[in-house]
Amino acid sequence: MAEKICWCFGYTDEDIVRDVQAHGRSSILEAIMAAKKGGKCDCSHKNPKGK
Repeated sequence: MAEKICWCFGYTDEDIVRDVQAHGRSSILEAIMAAKKGGKCDCSHKNPKGK
């Protein structure tokens, strides 16, 4: 079962693996960090684990 990495955008660990396989690296973390910097991340409230 895929583990959700980002609750705001729905990314899972499997998404990251597929991204690396397709492109040689993953840009998902960069996308999450950019969204966070732009104030578009609310994982601290959306994540049921509170992380």
